[in-house]
Amino acid sequence: MKSWNDRLNTLGINGITPSPRTIGDVVEGQPMLVPTARQVHAFIRSIPEGMDMNIRALRTALAIEHGAEMTCPVTIGYHLRTVAEAANEDLERGMALGDVAPFWRVVDASTPTTKKLSFGAAFVAQRKREGLER
Repeated sequence: MKSWNDRLNTLGINGITPSPRTIGDVVEGQPMLVPTARQVHAFIRSIPEGMDMNIRALRTALAIEHGAEMTCPVTIGYHLRTVAEAANEDLERGMALGDVAPFWRVVDASTPTTKKLSFGAAFVAQRKREGLER
């Protein structure tokens, strides 16, 4: 079984494609970024300490950064979990908190991804330390 870090570092195919259908806030035919886990990881690492971003804002900003109108809502959910679980693996191996992707700046207790995390909502304490409200 692959570790979460293995999944994070697996080369993926990304690109911009017309959305095949309307789903959530993505309209059929709209130029949609299908990111890799590494792209999501890099973007999350760029969010400064003390700032947070909800998933919709992350999807929009990531899309704009890569020349699309929106980011795939399904893919972002998978990759957000991969980034969080990989960060947790790194912390369990003794890596310093400041050296892992700060997924808690995107994921909070009410984010659907939180229910799927193997470590639950333990990161909420880190959100509070950074002064993040939600």
